[in-house]
Amino acid sequence: MIRHALKRIGGRAAWLCLFFVLAQCGPASQNIFPLNGLQFAKAWKQADIPESGKVVFTPAQHIDKGQIELFPGQPMTGAVFSEKRWKSSLMPVIRYSIEYEAMRVEGNDFFGTVTFPVDDSHVSLVVGGWGGSLVGISNIDDMDANENNTRGNGTFENNRWHQVRIEVRDNDIQAWIDGKLFVNVSTKGHKLGLRAGDIEKCAPFGFASYATHARIRKVVIRRL
Repeated sequence: MIRHALKRIGGRAAWLCLFFVLAQCGPASQNIFPLNGLQFAKAWKQADIPESGKVVFTPAQHIDKGQIELFPGQPMTGAVFSEKRWKSSLMPVIRYSIEYEAMRVEGNDFFGTVTFPVDDSHVSLVVGGWGGSLVGISNIDDMDANENNTRGNGTFENNRWHQVRIEVRDNDIQAWIDGKLFVNVSTKGHKLGLRAGDIEKCAPFGFASYATHARIRKVVIRRL
């Protein structure tokens, strides 16, 4: 049927049209990466942080049911995604978004902090740090989230899911929590990097909690 339709339309232009349609309907995995799904279950591991708490991974076929659970450490616990798998899956390092939900079950410090690549560097979005409310990017120009101009404050209730979205573009980073814009910073001409210490064990992509019991779910990477 397709062949007869193409013959009626005529020639090379018709085949190009078909190729375009098929390309648009190709595997979603080329542009969307559901990191809590079974596809990536073996790519996660506990970060090698001294005196960290237990990490429990519960991957699921349905992304809504997959979770990462971080139990309190002394003081930090982390989960990290395989750098080798990130590269082999051709996941983006620029022009992409990160979406996830985080819950602080117990404690009063950061619980949904995510470390992620920005081109050839890495930074972290701190969620609920420095006593439970601070939000910001660490590090910019060697200044952490408590020192640079991304610093903001939010209210984070325990036992409640908080929605996080980050957009990493060529010259800026934006981050929303529960629909509110917290970070809108230009990265052009600025030095990006991680705060020295245990958070480096969460690169290239991972989550960390600080003396808190936390849960992470619905982790999705999308090309922009």
